[in-house]
Amino acid sequence: MTAAEAQVNAELLVNCAMAQPPAISPDGALVAYAVSLPGPNGGRSSQLWLSPSDGSSPPLAAAPGVPCQHPRWAPDSASLLFRSLGQLNRIRTDGTDGGVPEALTDWQAGIVDYRPLADGKTVVLLAEDEPEDEPDKADAPGRGDPIVWAEQGPGARLRLLDLGTRELRVVDGLGDRHVVEVSQRPDGGPLAVISWAHPDSDPGAFTAELHLVDPATAEVRGLGRLELEAGSPTWWRAKDSWHLAYLALTPPGPVGGRAVLDIAIPAIGPAGEHRNLTAGMTACPTELVQISDGAPLALFADGLDTAIHRLDADTGSFRHVSTSRGRLTSLTASHTAGPVAALVSTAHVPMDVHAGPARGPLLRLSDTRPELRGFSWGSQERLCYRADDGLGLDGLLILPPGRTRADGPFPLVTLVHGGPYDRWADEFNNSYFAPAQWLATAGYAVFLPNPRGGEGHGHAFAAAVAGRVGLEEWTDIVTGIDLLTAEGVADPDRLGIGGWSHGGFMAAWAVGQTDRFKGALMGAGISDWGMQAATGEQGALEAGLGGSHGWEGPGPHRHDELSPISYASRIRTPVLIVHGEDDTNVPLGQSVFFHRALRRFGVDHEFVVYPREGHGLVEPGHRIDVLHRTRDWFDRCLSDS
Repeated sequence: MTAAEAQVNAELLVNCAMAQPPAISPDGALVAYAVSLPGPNGGRSSQLWLSPSDGSSPPLAAAPGVPCQHPRWAPDSASLLFRSLGQLNRIRTDGTDGGVPEALTDWQAGIVDYRPLADGKTVVLLAEDEPEDEPDKADAPGRGDPIVWAEQGPGARLRLLDLGTRELRVVDGLGDRHVVEVSQRPDGGPLAVISWAHPDSDPGAFTAELHLVDPATAEVRGLGRLELEAGSPTWWRAKDSWHLAYLALTPPGPVGGRAVLDIAIPAIGPAGEHRNLTAGMTACPTELVQISDGAPLALFADGLDTAIHRLDADTGSFRHVSTSRGRLTSLTASHTAGPVAALVSTAHVPMDVHAGPARGPLLRLSDTRPELRGFSWGSQERLCYRADDGLGLDGLLILPPGRTRADGPFPLVTLVHGGPYDRWADEFNNSYFAPAQWLATAGYAVFLPNPRGGEGHGHAFAAAVAGRVGLEEWTDIVTGIDLLTAEGVADPDRLGIGGWSHGGFMAAWAVGQTDRFKGALMGAGISDWGMQAATGEQGALEAGLGGSHGWEGPGPHRHDELSPISYASRIRTPVLIVHGEDDTNVPLGQSVFFHRALRRFGVDHEFVVYPREGHGLVEPGHRIDVLHRTRDWFDRCLSDS
């Protein structure tokens, strides 16, 4: 047992403080953020913190004892709003209220989201209607409580809160449409509102529309349909008119990279065409940030790193500002985009709040996990290699602490990321679903490949898996494993593979294609693409990956060729299957189906279901169990004895 293994334990990795997305004040002076803390009985609490953006003094706790989520600043930077237990609260940053927050709402249904408006007197709220009283069961004896899907509620409505009178009025002109996001024009003009016809992502994401709402009169003006997965409406001023940019799947979808699309918003008449401002870029936009005085900022996944770009208002194209090593997310900017703040993680440093000029460098403000700095972590090496067809690929290699390539070959576990439109960045990869350093402390080398289908290499790279999951992306992974084996890093007789979500699919796919792996982990993975299209949250989008729904006519269908369940009779590799009981993204039936097939063919496997859990595990005990179970499984399967 190494010294690092003796120190690092699963409880330490799970029961930890975590920095939440920051909000920088409009004047750029202060950064507000919440820190999530482990609480009693496996729960979590949160604490609001304020820090000077230049780090000139230590952060100070605000509103002690009051749970805090999603802080946002009033336009004058004098007060801060945040959600607490589903309600909206406000606190003054000059201390004149004694640090005691003022409750602004008492809405039984809870506030889904909110945006302070430029007038400083109004806040936009997204909230469902208050629940109605239960019907008198005596009026309908024996009828029970059936759920009629066509009669589900309208979801979140757009409401305007007057901070002076506390009057709350609904914007009726949107009807029963489910409001997804809102952004006000920086000069205090209309609201850009994205809505869906239904709260569920399928069909909601396919029915996205854009509206303009006058906050004074609540008058609504429809501007038509938006592209798939439209979000982050962001205003900017061009020479001719106001424009609105937004993030969406690159048309026509439903599989591919994200793009920044843009439309001109004339004073009257229809909106202009939707232009793709990121066409041809090899980096992929992940966030758009509206700037009150100037053009928007944007984050781009750029290989293993993250870049900040700014829109050039004259050319309508993005210009590179800076690149941060690893992952940068939750970008927030001041009124002029002078100072910015974000969450940042690098190879051996977990996510914390950083701030500074957009051109860099960013200074760390929060220090949520100082205990991790005393440990020995495995080296994290960047990999660049080429697929069989010459396509450039990247990934990461983590070696056991204190070891080098010369100490190989090592037992190698390949962890495949989810999505598939996601990526491994050069960040601290040590969660229950990405336990790279956790495995490294036990003596494993860990390979984190970024095969085609992921983000960070442009639209064409991401769209290559449409109707082809498990094909070229699988050979991309195998090529990396073969390279590490040929270089003496990986022991070819002690190979394991695992992943969660799409990574779980790839693990299930792998063991049906080859016997070279001695153990596999299928976490919340897909075994049948037709069933996923039928029961998953994003059915039509999943069908784009699997190639068919199943309703096209008698099979076999394309998705049958691409489903791991179709190859279950070939499997000889021991498989650990883990899944949340209440998962609606990838329903539990996917793992049940695979478990039954493995049981039918006598394959050594273990099937673990976590009650009360969805697609991501929340309860600390379950996360700790996954970490232990994962390492124990690979210890058993990849042992050299």
